[in-house]
Amino acid sequence: MFERVQRLTPAAVTAPAAPQRHRGPRHRRGARPGRIGAVTAQGFLLLLELVGVFAFALDGALTAMRAAHLDLFGVVTLGIVTAVGGGILRDVLLGELPPATFSTWYYLATATVGALTAFWGHRLVSRMSRPILVFDTIGLSLFAVSGAQLAVHAGVGAGQAILLGGLTAVGGGTLRDVLVRRVPTILTGGLYAVPALAGAAVAVTGPLLGLEAGVAAFAGGAVCAGLRVGGVLRGWRAPSAPRSAREGLDG
Repeated sequence: MFERVQRLTPAAVTAPAAPQRHRGPRHRRGARPGRIGAVTAQGFLLLLELVGVFAFALDGALTAMRAAHLDLFGVVTLGIVTAVGGGILRDVLLGELPPATFSTWYYLATATVGALTAFWGHRLVSRMSRPILVFDTIGLSLFAVSGAQLAVHAGVGAGQAILLGGLTAVGGGTLRDVLVRRVPTILTGGLYAVPALAGAAVAVTGPLLGLEAGVAAFAGGAVCAGLRVGGVLRGWRAPSAPRSAREGLDG
């Protein structure tokens, strides 16, 4: 993957090859510590992302079961839509085809396991509100930040990247709500889309202000998680239309 290409000059072609000294196992083991560290970091981020996929599928399936009378296929389908729908929409808008969800097996497998867990163990899972909130917050933060950074790498502008980061995080839940014929959660005043957009904005604008991409991503995830948890625990809500305005429109 990280191959080093060496150009051959005329001198390099005609010169005799220099004798190479044998490198023992100790040298081979420590040859590329940077690459090992990068692989470890990528594996850890993938693990966190799969935790977020599982949590999104679990929460999406539970929400769908409360909103409509569904069979096993319906619950699993809506759980998968909640978990990976936003990423699929992002990849389609960016022209990244086929979407990453269909290029690997573990995203769909993890989402399926999460939805099945909700279907068979919904009585137990419904009591585990705090762990589900933690996992859901991790998924929301990771999807918002990673979606925005992928959009930046694809060459779109900062504003579009922020919107695509928010879409990655909340698009699946919106599709689920539409499929069960209810007003999408992001439109009813709860802090869900706002934390995702705020985290994506920090991740995108940070490098423009001189921050390293990794630092900006961590800061964006922290902002998203803080707003999401604060909204749940302290009851923070986005401003809503006054009831008098709705009654005036109806009248």
